[in-house]
Amino acid sequence: MNWIPDYKYILASKSPRRQELLKSLGIDFEVKTKEVDESYPMDLSPNKIPEYLAEKKAGAFSDELKAFELLITADTIVILNDQVLEKPTDYDHAFTMLKALSGKMHQVITGVCLSSVKKSVAFSSLTNVLFKELTEMEIEYYIKNFKPFDKAGAYGIQEWIGSIGITHIEGSFYNVMGLPLQKLYEEIQKF
Repeated sequence: MNWIPDYKYILASKSPRRQELLKSLGIDFEVKTKEVDESYPMDLSPNKIPEYLAEKKAGAFSDELKAFELLITADTIVILNDQVLEKPTDYDHAFTMLKALSGKMHQVITGVCLSSVKKSVAFSSLTNVLFKELTEMEIEYYIKNFKPFDKAGAYGIQEWIGSIGITHIEGSFYNVMGLPLQKLYEEIQKF
């Protein structure tokens, strides 16, 4: 069953969720990370930001890649009413974000970049997510117990808040977790 091309795979992500998701594809990989400035041009369209950042992260490794290595970088953002919701800075910021998401449809976009010494390909996936009206008690419980300060939009779909609060999704569930697995699988096969 050799449907995964024969590369030495490198995932450039500290995210335990991305590592877990890539493992589920049956790919052996090594994790390498670098601190990368995640700023982007302010005039960049929100739906272009994740690919831009995934490519920027890949660029940090461009001088180090060796033959037969395939680097995977990714970035996920949450968009509500054309506003980007990044990772919350503290409890109050997380509370404000979740209160804003309550009862509304929002978009989660993950950009991915595949890079080798010969080429680089970037793509993204969009998922629409709808939360029910969340109570303040539910939001407080979630933030206090799950501390979602490392998550865009202040939530993890796979956590308690996703189980009790998300009423509808259109698109990839795994994309909301941080890696659009089906699309990634197809793009690796084409790479």
